[in-house]
Amino acid sequence: MDQTDLKILAILQEDATLPVAEVGERVGLSPTPCWRRIQKLRAAGVIEKTVALVDPRALGLGLIVFIEVEARDHSPEWQQRFLAGVSVLPEVLEVVRMAGETDYWLRVAVRDMAHFDDFYGKLIAAGPLKNVTSKFAMERCKTSTAYPVLTQPLG
Repeated sequence: MDQTDLKILAILQEDATLPVAEVGERVGLSPTPCWRRIQKLRAAGVIEKTVALVDPRALGLGLIVFIEVEARDHSPEWQQRFLAGVSVLPEVLEVVRMAGETDYWLRVAVRDMAHFDDFYGKLIAAGPLKNVTSKFAMERCKTSTAYPVLTQPLG
């Protein structure tokens, strides 16, 4: 990737609905070369997908919960069972395997505490767990899906 690709990525992370001509204009390219670069970034897996970001409150999912999970077992079989179990739960927005005391970190969206209680029952059924700690978000102060684009290309 060169500086132009990085500029394109920065622009698309802020607004992927912009016409290719406008993206190209912002980075100093005509539409066709800009479109080709975007397609190459998609083909290379740099651009994973294009989605609409939705306000969770508009869907009645105003309670965001961060859950720390400590595994009782660290075998590949347990990990597969756990990940399969949590991956099918629609409330789970993100699952991250961690280093340190916490084995997994989950970001979950639910309507309210009753919905969370129902979700919690499904979570603990996903596999034997050593410890589960839930932390409830009071306010979203900053949210972004855009990764910082480095000023120098990699590699």
